[in-house]
Amino acid sequence: MRRSKFIFVTGGVTSSLGKGIVASSLGNLFQSRGYNTTILKLDPYLNVDPGTLNPYEHGECYVTEDGAETDLDLGHYERFLNIPTSQLNNVTTGSIYQTVIRRERRGDFLGKTVQIIPHITDEIKNRILLLESKKKFQIIIVEIGGTVGDIESLPYIEALRQFKFERKNDVAVIHLTLLPFLSSTGEVKTKPTQHSVKTMLQSGVQPDIIVCRTEKKISKNVKNKIALFCNIEYDAVIESVNAETIYEVPLLMLEQNLDTVVAKKLGFKKINKINNIVWKRRLNRLKKSSKEITIGIIGKYVELKDSYKSIYESLIHASASLAKGLSIKWIHSETINKKNISNQLIGCNGVIIAPGFGGRGIEGKIIAVKYIRENKIPFLGICLGMQVAVIEFFRNVCKKKGAHSTEMNPNTSYPVIDLMKNQINIANKGGTMRLGSYQCKLKKDSIVFSAYKHTYIKERHRHRYELNNKYKSDLVLNGMDITGYNEDLNLVEIIELKNHPWFVGVQFHPEYQSSFITPHPLFVSFVRAL
Repeated sequence: MRRSKFIFVTGGVTSSLGKGIVASSLGNLFQSRGYNTTILKLDPYLNVDPGTLNPYEHGECYVTEDGAETDLDLGHYERFLNIPTSQLNNVTTGSIYQTVIRRERRGDFLGKTVQIIPHITDEIKNRILLLESKKKFQIIIVEIGGTVGDIESLPYIEALRQFKFERKNDVAVIHLTLLPFLSSTGEVKTKPTQHSVKTMLQSGVQPDIIVCRTEKKISKNVKNKIALFCNIEYDAVIESVNAETIYEVPLLMLEQNLDTVVAKKLGFKKINKINNIVWKRRLNRLKKSSKEITIGIIGKYVELKDSYKSIYESLIHASASLAKGLSIKWIHSETINKKNISNQLIGCNGVIIAPGFGGRGIEGKIIAVKYIRENKIPFLGICLGMQVAVIEFFRNVCKKKGAHSTEMNPNTSYPVIDLMKNQINIANKGGTMRLGSYQCKLKKDSIVFSAYKHTYIKERHRHRYELNNKYKSDLVLNGMDITGYNEDLNLVEIIELKNHPWFVGVQFHPEYQSSFITPHPLFVSFVRAL
């Protein structure tokens, strides 16, 4: 194929139907057939990126190798396709308007009136085509966030209309919609799907395939009805029922020939044979896991599990690779105190303290680390989780009770965690942290070296604060081991505790580099220790 083929995935009726999982599953199938595939997310909100969004608003912020703060769906893309994404894979309305307005200020439009059509829609199409021109992918899947009919989504649907007209046989449109089941009548209702497709048609876009999100299997009569009223062929009506695990979805889509139907719409004369045996074997291990372990995840956003999506999925990857069953105990850090900590962690074989920002729930995390350290419970601290471990150790082992991070207490007597030097004069919040992939050197006699089996590793970061090197010698003298550091910036990246079964804190985010086929070695080591 000389030019890329484009598959657009849109959603209707309601959000959170799983466009990202459908897009990832389809990408997985095409990749398993040998096609160089990637996925692009178009997000309708006006924020420039998710970096300044509260996790309650948008779930976790996912960070790419090149330091882009992106939507959490990019995590799904990487976990299903097992390849890294970049800043080219995530586009927001904020970034689109920012680019267009900068061009207008420079005079690029030569005094013309700047409008949604053609200037905004042209920029949307330019972003889509960047992946074709710069990366040379054979198949590019484009997920449009939100639902059809949202005012924010209209420029993207219009750009899709133009794109489909301009590229004709290079474009297929998949529309994901809801088929609600009414228990009172015992029926699956197609009317919401019909209305959703009509909204698409009003914008000039005819879906080629409809994926129906449903709790019940749909009959031939229902499929025929959808095909008739939505102007598509019968075999282009695809059923998406609830799955036991998201990693089963590619196989469910394969059973219904989603990839072959899409390939036909894109004009493929013949589709490559699929080779997904590794995926099937890993899924089989996940579903037939034996001994179950319980891991506590402590954070301040635990009521919204998407805030820690990548951590949860990384634990799934590791447990599946080891054929261990997994149970997660979500623990809100604000509910932890000295009296209830033993009950909070009861039954936990290991504990993770999750990343985050700000002082809310910080004392609960410190109390938890003390209990974990003293009771020899396997522990993984990620980003703020590592910093909390350092604070607790300096307070209770080094006997410096006022120790803290200057993020939470700027006037602390012992700023064992402090603002990075290159962050001191930064005023803007968006995209200004230490972001992206950095090299780290590992100490050979360490847990992390045994896990990675390499002296040098590269991991992704997202932070402003660091371990203060002024207190490094005190920590080491009292039994904390510095087992990973960045040589160029002289930053501590990893701490471990001696005389403990498994206690590791990392300044980076290992969860950003784990996939279903290639689980992250640190999570594998942690789960193996339980």
